[in-house]
Amino acid sequence: MDRLTLFGLFAVTAMLVCYALESRGPGFILAFAASCLLGSAYGFLQGAWPFGLVEAIWSLVALRRWWRASSHGSCKNPLRPA
Repeated sequence: MDRLTLFGLFAVTAMLVCYALESRGPGFILAFAASCLLGSAYGFLQGAWPFGLVEAIWSLVALRRWWRASSHGSCKNPLRPA
């Protein structure tokens, strides 16, 4: 397995983990957005530009969700008292 493939595996695994934990707080939504950017970079580096483009769009969507969640407090953080 080459370094590019390992990078892609890391990016997609990070996306999955962050997506699964999004309900725990806005920080995980932001981490999901960042991991989507990593996935986008992987797609472009691999030569699969449609994948890279879609992941870049997903990153923008996640950033918007993070902005709304952090400014409106719509995500509940079980570690933060109400």
